[in-house]
Amino acid sequence: MKDNKMKVFLGGTCNESLWRNDLIKLLKIDYFNPVVEDWTEECMAEERKQRKECDYCLYTITPKMMGVYSIAEVVDDSNKRPNKTIFCLLETDDNDIFTKSQVYSLNQVGKMVERNGGKYFNSLKEVANYLNNN
Repeated sequence: MKDNKMKVFLGGTCNESLWRNDLIKLLKIDYFNPVVEDWTEECMAEERKQRKECDYCLYTITPKMMGVYSIAEVVDDSNKRPNKTIFCLLETDDNDIFTKSQVYSLNQVGKMVERNGGKYFNSLKEVANYLNNN
C-alpha cells in the first residue's frame, strides 16, 4: 500500500526507457508519472503543477536520453527547491551505455545538485530507499 502523504514527481529520461516501471515497484509512496502517449499543452500544465505540488522531484537520466531539458530542470529545481530535488544517474539502460566523458559530465551535474542542497544517487534502489524512509 502506498503512503499517500508523500508524493514524488518522476521526471527525466523518456524515450521508451523503463526505469519508471522499475522504480514504481520499489516505492512505498505515491508518485506522478508525466509520461503520456500524446503530449499536449494540458499535459505540460499538469507537469508544472505536479512539480510544484509533489514533495520530491526526481530526475533520472539514462543513456536513452535524447534531449537535455531534464538536466536544465534538475539544476533549476536544485537551486529553487533543493530540499525536494533528487538526481539519479543510471549509466546503463538496456543495451545503451553512456560514454566515459558523458558519465564524467553527468557526475559533475550530480555534484552540482548536491552542492545546491539536493540529493544525488546512482541507482533506483538508493532512490527508493531514500524516498521510502523520509
